[in-house]
Amino acid sequence: MTTTPDAAPIGFPETSGDKGLKSGAVGLLSTIVVGVASTAPAYSLAASLGFVVASGGALLAGVKAPAIILLAFIPMYFIAVAYQELNKAEPDCGTSFTWASRAFGPVVGWMTGWGIIAADVIVMANLAQIAGSYSFSFADTLGLHNSLSSSIFWSTVAGIIWIAVMTYICYRGIELSARIQYGLLTIEVLVLFLFAAVALIKVYSGHAESYSLHPQWSWLWPGGLSFSDVIAPALLTAVFIYWGWDSAVSINEETDDPATTPGRAAVLSTLILLFTYAIVTVAAVAFAGTGTEGIGLGNQANSEDVFSAISPALFGDSGLGHVGQLLLAASILTSASASTQTTILPTARTALSMAVYKAIPERFARIHPKYLTPTWSTIGMGLISIVFYLIFTLISQNLLSALIGSIGLMIAFYYGLTGFACVWFYRRNLLSSPRNFIMQGLFPFLGGAILVGAFIYAVRSYWAPDWLTDDAGKNITIFGQGAVAVVGLVALLLGVILMIAWWTVKSDFFRQKTLPRKAAHELVLAGVPYDPAGPSEVRLPDAGLPDILISEDLSNLPPGQRAVRREDLDD
Repeated sequence: MTTTPDAAPIGFPETSGDKGLKSGAVGLLSTIVVGVASTAPAYSLAASLGFVVASGGALLAGVKAPAIILLAFIPMYFIAVAYQELNKAEPDCGTSFTWASRAFGPVVGWMTGWGIIAADVIVMANLAQIAGSYSFSFADTLGLHNSLSSSIFWSTVAGIIWIAVMTYICYRGIELSARIQYGLLTIEVLVLFLFAAVALIKVYSGHAESYSLHPQWSWLWPGGLSFSDVIAPALLTAVFIYWGWDSAVSINEETDDPATTPGRAAVLSTLILLFTYAIVTVAAVAFAGTGTEGIGLGNQANSEDVFSAISPALFGDSGLGHVGQLLLAASILTSASASTQTTILPTARTALSMAVYKAIPERFARIHPKYLTPTWSTIGMGLISIVFYLIFTLISQNLLSALIGSIGLMIAFYYGLTGFACVWFYRRNLLSSPRNFIMQGLFPFLGGAILVGAFIYAVRSYWAPDWLTDDAGKNITIFGQGAVAVVGLVALLLGVILMIAWWTVKSDFFRQKTLPRKAAHELVLAGVPYDPAGPSEVRLPDAGLPDILISEDLSNLPPGQRAVRREDLDD
């Protein structure tokens, strides 16, 4: 095992390799695959679409669910742009943690990093549950008949095994992880388009259900929906469907071009997801309808897995239909398992970065000497996820259904802060060109503002005791309040407690000794040494090299060299 140096790097090329990760291991296509696979498209739709359409048996967005999916894309795209812009300045695997620390200081930065870790740990319980249950469902559909998918004990055992296996794959290296994602994602996307095609063909040919609906253009517009009561809560659930593309940026130090490849992959991932989700959502609403009976998406019994409810009616009992059901079950299984793997990747790298900057114990900065992957961070993520999954399973299976909404709160929290961090980091650069104003200011700000607004309204809605009910119609609550809001807010409060505890133990990070606040307008050294005829290799503040950050009066500018502002480099 090796421990990374204490330097606080900012900017390519120094960042790549400073933490000991394997640089140049993946290219643009692999990074896009990681970004898309991390969202688990099939699983996310199966587990979330019902909650977008309805909640507690009452219609939420209803047939306007496709409009919510489109709305959720807008802040996701804006935040992806913020990631792209910030990654250009500092391709650090800590992503939002590092950038928020640079822009707003250690407290906001630490809580942003905690938001990433908390969201990933919470979602692992959902992923493990559905991967475990679907393992037995898939085996049953395949002909290995069993009823273990309904067994809490055996589904939990299988879920834990999935976490352990995917943790090991992440431990073995980023290249192995990327190769596995190619196969899993290919199966997943092809089956989703097969699902949409069969559903729409049956609807338009008149061979669908009696309550099936013909798609309408009005489904793509949220007119008539209340923002506070419908759009904000449904939006956070839909945000969960998109969440995960930032995994593409978390492996920035392992890409072939850390400054550009990850950001480009993040933006392309969101566009690919928009296209996929829009088609599948319209097809699902059209075929199943939004009723509260049968396979209707408004049926509370279907909300946790709409595809399992729709699949038999969609594909039928013929041999070909059986194959269709088998493929759909396989896609959800591969989706959940793939996302289990790609959820571990960004969390381990966030923890690695936090440890390098002494924001958490330094042992989490250890890198495997052969595989060049985080050791303690990766294994720790797996173990913590297993413990959290077991706790929620033992307390109540119903609480697991509350986790998706609470994950939305975590996502809105750290994505929103990332958007604002981009604006503040580039604050003196925004008026230098129309492009910078839009990409570094307007889009990131709007993305952050939308998510913060949705967060506030959703907390108010989720706090109601009757927001979420179980199959028996009983309210799912904690301390007498809505479980979704309580889980999300308690997770943030736990982060505050842990931050204060670590601050009392080791304060270097909080005193800005390891990760000081910086901005794009800082004077930096250009050309080390400066050669007017050579390439302008720009090194930014705290790259671990001497005399990099230049004072305003140029008193520490080495002879024969020049200082530039970061904003001038982007013109």
